[in-house]
Amino acid sequence: MQKLYNIRNFDLDELRELLSSSGEPKFRAVQIFTWLYKKGIKDFSCISDIPEKMRDLLASNYTCDLPEIADILISRDGTKKFIFRLNDGNYIESVLIPDENRNTVCVSTQVGCKYGCIFCASGKIGFIRNLSPAEILGQIICIQLESEKNITNIVFMGMGEPFDNYDAVIKSIGIINAREGMNIGARKIIVSTAGIVPAIRRFSLLKWQVRLAVSLHAADDFTRNMLMPINKKFCISELVDACRYYIEKTGRRLTFEYILIKGINDSEKHLKDLAVIAKMLNADVNIIRFSKIGVSDLLCPDVGKVVAFVEGLRQKGVRATARRSRGCDIMAACGQLAGVCQGKNEKV
Repeated sequence: MQKLYNIRNFDLDELRELLSSSGEPKFRAVQIFTWLYKKGIKDFSCISDIPEKMRDLLASNYTCDLPEIADILISRDGTKKFIFRLNDGNYIESVLIPDENRNTVCVSTQVGCKYGCIFCASGKIGFIRNLSPAEILGQIICIQLESEKNITNIVFMGMGEPFDNYDAVIKSIGIINAREGMNIGARKIIVSTAGIVPAIRRFSLLKWQVRLAVSLHAADDFTRNMLMPINKKFCISELVDACRYYIEKTGRRLTFEYILIKGINDSEKHLKDLAVIAKMLNADVNIIRFSKIGVSDLLCPDVGKVVAFVEGLRQKGVRATARRSRGCDIMAACGQLAGVCQGKNEKV
């Protein structure tokens, strides 16, 4: 039986053209978008304000399936990790991080990851495949429906490297941000990258209000080469140039993410090098305490070390914060996603 194409892979303009080519009025696209993203349907028969003939036509040619929730793990701090089973049998993980005034969803963009950062569980799976826009958006819809919470913020910081699946991620952001789609403000969306320089430059030309976070984790090539193999392809000087280009084109600040690992990137020299780059670009810095990922020789620094590192950056004029790790007890903190999926995913 032939697989049907998921209609959530179309943006609004594409859906308008699809309907027009079938002899249907374009305004129906907004009606369908409302049902797909405001109500989260997974069956075209639910769409009550379009003709039955159109519903049948859609059902014959497309699907609006959502990923299957295979499991939900709940942390002591209220964080929820969602494990999704995809149509091909692969698994991904996403996280809902509830706060007093916002509900953030951390979404995945790939099954596995090819970049092999040594502090990240996703890279230990290796790369299996990219997610489609429908699979990216489906994570958010499922989490909102299951949790019955109003999702206010989206971070592309789950499994995979977002800019390695650039087109699908950009289309997803457009639908997340669109008034007719999820209607989540651009400034409440963050895309994180390990440092794919050409994609950063390409992203800069969009001049969106979407926020960019760069996973730096070391400010010298020797240390970053050890932590992040991507640095051997795009060294720090190239990455800094791309970040400067982003700032010039968009007029926006960017954020450096920096996972602090005991004895690896936490020395006074590392702090000074980081401060130089952060001040040069007027960038914010988030310091994140390393969270264990299975069998690993990497060590978590003491909380006091994290506090001292942040204070040292501030004394040098850097806007630095210690980002609180959420969901460590369910393997949902930064770098831990894919821990449950290991052994389940296979190349297909």
